[in-house]
Amino acid sequence: MQLADKHEGTTTKAFAGLRVLDFSTTIAGPHCARMLADMGAEVIKIETEGGETMRTRPPVRNGCSTVFGQLNVGKKSMVLDLKSEEGKEAVRRLVATADILVENFRPGVMRRLRLDYDTLRPFNPRLIYCSISGYGQTGPSAELPAYAPVIHAASGYDMAHLAYQPGRNRPDYCGIYHADVVTGTYGFGAIASALYQRTVTGLGQHIDVSMLESMLTLTVIELQNSQFEVKPPPRPMFGPTETADGYVMITIASEKTFQSLMKVIDRPDWISDPRFCAYGVRRNNWADLMDGVEAWSRQITTEQCLAELGAEGVPASAYRTVAEALCDPQLTHRQALSDVEDEGGSFQVLNLPFRMSGADTTPGKRIAALGEYTRELCAEAGLGDDALIPSGKTAAQQ
Repeated sequence: MQLADKHEGTTTKAFAGLRVLDFSTTIAGPHCARMLADMGAEVIKIETEGGETMRTRPPVRNGCSTVFGQLNVGKKSMVLDLKSEEGKEAVRRLVATADILVENFRPGVMRRLRLDYDTLRPFNPRLIYCSISGYGQTGPSAELPAYAPVIHAASGYDMAHLAYQPGRNRPDYCGIYHADVVTGTYGFGAIASALYQRTVTGLGQHIDVSMLESMLTLTVIELQNSQFEVKPPPRPMFGPTETADGYVMITIASEKTFQSLMKVIDRPDWISDPRFCAYGVRRNNWADLMDGVEAWSRQITTEQCLAELGAEGVPASAYRTVAEALCDPQLTHRQALSDVEDEGGSFQVLNLPFRMSGADTTPGKRIAALGEYTRELCAEAGLGDDALIPSGKTAAQQ
């Protein structure tokens, strides 16, 4: 029986019964907290009167952002004035009932609000408090403002990427925020680890996640190369290979793969050629090797190219758009997308990229309106909501 078959019909949630207070905004923290929500935790998203900035990020339909929805589906929204004593008291009472707190403000903000770990720990010694920031909670760079593109540049990632672009000397523009997603995922892993440790010690702890260090984990080879003198190949080892109607990515990662590729392009003599017979020399003659591969690939279509490579087990893919990738039958088989809805209508979000035979990892079905759960949660905490909403508004008026 396949794992997908075992998972079908499972309703158990691994983190069911856990309560999370999510003070985070934009991407890194919300991504971390959404993973917790997908695993079954009750996630209470604490927002200000106007809501967090991602609520206006396009695509927007009827005032509702699907990007916000992707990051916050399955959470409860609560509006609090964190600068007021009533708002702080509400947080303290919620902390007493919570297992996890996630925040990604600049270091010092939660301390100035008197909502930092040391202040809140007496109210709940079991609290796992996860702080996500650009450079970490302490140190000479700790209080510098940071967003993903800044961290990409600061970590060396952009320059490392540039080194693989022949003839280029200007770093790329940034549109995909790797640092946010990677750091949020590390936060999720650290929280899961702290939850296990709490079963042994009975105590929570403070988790300090750095975007800078998270991005450095993506430069595994480059980090080592920076410490030693390594001669780069004359041509990057992995890049687009031209076909008659497009480009494919071919990856030669082993001797078997190399030999299979030589069979496909009808150059079995190159297996023993002194220029290519071993990884070390092949690396130094990569341009000649790939010129030979392209002499074959340019004569056939991308579809034909992939068919021939696949028949011999050579890893390869066409270059696809995200829209094209989402049409892949493999993702349909994996049930990689879920239908969700907000006040603007329905749309799809990506599920967690792992499946569990004994737990359901799919997200909630809807995105909460701003402040939708304020009244309910205030009542639970024994507080009147009118005193907590800025400008005298009630939760129902949000």
